Amino acid sequence: MKINHNGNRIDTTLGHITAAISDVAFEYSADTKDADHLARLILAEMLKNASLRDEIIKRPFIRN
Repeated sequence: MKINHNGNRIDTTLGHITAAISDVAFEYSADTKDADHLARLILAEMLKNASLRDEIIKRPFIRN
């Protein structure tokens, strides 16, 4: 994981984030089912609240 100098962005992968969330969820949950549910809720909330400084990015959809 690399933190940019401006302090606003962390360069990492979704896989690393998911693994870290899962590790913490398993530490605080009684069983596997609860840990999976907790990790899913956390990841969904993070992605829902993620934004690029309120900018709307429009990328054209290219069909092959």
